[in-house]
Amino acid sequence: MVGTIQTRVGRVPEVSGELAGTDHWGEIKARWGIGRMDYKVDPGLYALGQPDDTSPVLVSANYKLSFDKLRSAMVGRDAWILVLDTNGINVWCAAGKGTFSTAELLRRMQESGLEKVISHRQLIVPQLAAPGVAAHEVKRLSGFKVVYGPVRAVDLPAFIDAGLKATPDMRLKAFPVWERIVLVPMELVQALKWTLLIACIFFFLGGLRVPGGYWAGVLNHGLFAVWALFSGVLAGAVLTPILLPWLPGRAFALKGMIVGLILVAALVIARGADLSLWPVRLEMLAWALLIPSFAAYLGMNFTGASTYTSLSGVKKEMRWAVPLQISGACIGLLLWFGSRFTV
Repeated sequence: MVGTIQTRVGRVPEVSGELAGTDHWGEIKARWGIGRMDYKVDPGLYALGQPDDTSPVLVSANYKLSFDKLRSAMVGRDAWILVLDTNGINVWCAAGKGTFSTAELLRRMQESGLEKVISHRQLIVPQLAAPGVAAHEVKRLSGFKVVYGPVRAVDLPAFIDAGLKATPDMRLKAFPVWERIVLVPMELVQALKWTLLIACIFFFLGGLRVPGGYWAGVLNHGLFAVWALFSGVLAGAVLTPILLPWLPGRAFALKGMIVGLILVAALVIARGADLSLWPVRLEMLAWALLIPSFAAYLGMNFTGASTYTSLSGVKKEMRWAVPLQISGACIGLLLWFGSRFTV
């Protein structure tokens, strides 16, 4: 915030299009899951620059990263920004979950007194909010016309200059490698929190009933278990989103499982396991179930990194994938413990 601007409904907070160092630092922390769920701005009406009653009205989510992307794309321009309460969720996800909705838009318009601030009756709503905002209902209930803006905020100036006309490229949403990579840190941090605890348990249990002694078993089977667990995290939370377009299948669980199986094969080869021994067979079979199960579960967290998913599709996938993942993990655990007690 850089001040306030006087309107017919009182003073409205004024924000700058220039991002400060604290904004960039906040984005870095949010990307790594630090205070992510509290990274939001207060819903309501904001002034960007020095807008008047004829300036465009841009609608945004109250996830601060979405808000920052919007205002920085419009640097040097005057506009009103109407921020909806999406519980700190980005535009696309909030639209799918029902928080970036027709009802919320109408509520914020009324509470902010928007119709008294501007002389026109037009709102520019992000295209990715279309699943949650029904333009005809907004028109019927408020008299405001909804114009769906471009997918990317950076295209807004050109969109406005062209008379609110979008080029085909402005309507296209792709997820290149870099955009998928930036989603990795948050999921990776979340996965590592519980993986570290589980890895410690496996590490110390690896020394059970080992001929060479407890600590020899810890450094052999326990340490391998740690590498195996982190391989599952690597497969599901890092490699799956990066390789997403090139992995076969439509289901994210299947994509994660495939990467997990590849890493299982690599681990078995690297370990030089003697599969003629039953304890080794059971141990390797255990990881052949555990790693793909972990990877498949983590891979499902990246449904938002693709344009072909839907809420109903995600729910359908979870109905068959989660039971299989739980079953694979449970059987894998039993086999691993069985390998510790097999002579």
